[in-house]
Amino acid sequence: MKLIIAIIQPDKLEEVKEELYKVEVNLITVSEVLGHGRQKGVTEIYRGAKETGNLLRKIRLEIAVNDNYAEPTIKAIIKGAKTGETGDGKIFILDLKECIRVRTEEHGSLAIG
Repeated sequence: MKLIIAIIQPDKLEEVKEELYKVEVNLITVSEVLGHGRQKGVTEIYRGAKETGNLLRKIRLEIAVNDNYAEPTIKAIIKGAKTGETGDGKIFILDLKECIRVRTEEHGSLAIG
């Protein structure tokens, strides 16, 4: 099992979700976060407002998948998020030791779905 964490541009969320649905990845957690990478200090326009400074609005996706879904999930995120410009984001892949579905108390691969 893997936990895939992706940081993407806010305006790419819908495209990433569409690509994930195509590879049958439907269980995602989405958070609005602040951060910066190499583009620190760059002024951006976000929803009509000028954003300047160290922290820019980003979207964080957390997706737990069984091993056979890891590569398709990563490719889907890249396909939906990539513009070729600085600030497209990052993907982190972590080994997931355990997963438990609260409702049924299933463990491991069964709990992920």
